[in-house]
Amino acid sequence: MSAPNNDKERDNKTLVFEILRASENIFHAIGINIPPEWLTTDMTVAQLRVLLLLHTEGPSRMSSIAAKLGIAVSTATGIIDNLVKKELVARSTAPEDRRVVICALSSMGQEIINRIWTQGQLQMERLMRGLSIEQLEKAKEVAGFLLANAKLQNT
Repeated sequence: MSAPNNDKERDNKTLVFEILRASENIFHAIGINIPPEWLTTDMTVAQLRVLLLLHTEGPSRMSSIAAKLGIAVSTATGIIDNLVKKELVARSTAPEDRRVVICALSSMGQEIINRIWTQGQLQMERLMRGLSIEQLEKAKEVAGFLLANAKLQNT
């Protein structure tokens, strides 16, 4: 009885691998359209990671940022200090305990994240323009499957 399950598991892994490989090939085929101003920015990868984390998690404690990124609190503090200087992050204290530092995206930080998101959306729109209605329906169905699975994994 274990052989059929092993075959199903192998088929599942093979299909997932093939889908991920196709995704990678899609990204190579469309090319990454990076706005020129991003190539000349003085933002580090670590700073961008913090901005993306604050976008997805919302206002967060310094200790939470450090834990989620797998870095020391002192390292996170240094990154946040630089983002505050660039006016991309705002820092405040928690009302219940002034020792607790809360970090949140500033309007400029949110604008940067929105531009990144918009670029990705525009690339996806261009990619889908050549698809038929039937292909778009299938893509919508797959997107629905992925969303439902993401929601299950986050519960």
